[in-house]
Amino acid sequence: MPSLPILESTIFHRESGTGTPFVFLHGNPTSSHVWRNVIANIGSPARSLAPDLIGMGQSGKPDIAYRFADHARYLDAWFDELALDQVVLIGHDWGGGLAMDWAARHPGRVRGLVVMETILRPMTWDDFPGGQRTRYETLRAPGSGEAKILDENFFIEQALKVTVQSGLSQEEHDIYRQPYPTRESRRPLLAWPREMPIEGQPADTVKRIEDYNAWLSLSPDIPKLLLTFEGSEETLMIGPKMIGWARENMSSLEIKSCGPAAHVCPEDQPQAIAEAIASWADRLRLR
Repeated sequence: MPSLPILESTIFHRESGTGTPFVFLHGNPTSSHVWRNVIANIGSPARSLAPDLIGMGQSGKPDIAYRFADHARYLDAWFDELALDQVVLIGHDWGGGLAMDWAARHPGRVRGLVVMETILRPMTWDDFPGGQRTRYETLRAPGSGEAKILDENFFIEQALKVTVQSGLSQEEHDIYRQPYPTRESRRPLLAWPREMPIEGQPADTVKRIEDYNAWLSLSPDIPKLLLTFEGSEETLMIGPKMIGWARENMSSLEIKSCGPAAHVCPEDQPQAIAEAIASWADRLRLR
């Protein structure tokens, strides 16, 4: 599990197996660790690679803003350093957004795309039911966001407890906690809710999502798999409304339900996720 010098910092990644590169991208506030049980069950042949996003997990923490574009820039350099080509991309949460963004900008290097619990399109406040809107407004606002995320370590100490339906052991929770021992170390976690593409803001991130939306609809040669889960609107990003949008707007799409889960679905349903990906990839001869 090496760390590579990438740009002005380092990117850590997990790697196992040989064959077609299957690249697993995590979201906020997890790390490549979230994929451990999925990768263990994905089967052969596959070269499974799971990087820690810059500033997260065991990757370096350079002095950058940790915006979507920053993560994309580091991932671009990491893909190029490893000369990855003809990849199957698997993304959860912001990792799904980054996977779709990379695919849209490197269509000739992609064999397939799998996403789950991610940002499929620009959003409005109507997409945040119940208490979700209030929570995001608090996290995005100057002052209250810093208090919740930098001071209280909200994502690690509070959010993980409700977004993993099956629960985390103390040991597993500590693995996610380890990269964020100080206020300053949590700045990557603070940046993510402020990148959510809500009501047209932030405009540059919304533009990138609009660009990968266009690619999703205009890339029938690239098979796509959307994994969905059974749960409440309070604990899942992708419910019936978003599934309907995906059916209408994503070309060459298959949708597979993987059972009950909360938002951090690779912790709740790793076996079902691995089986769905492996079955889809083998049927389409993607590996």
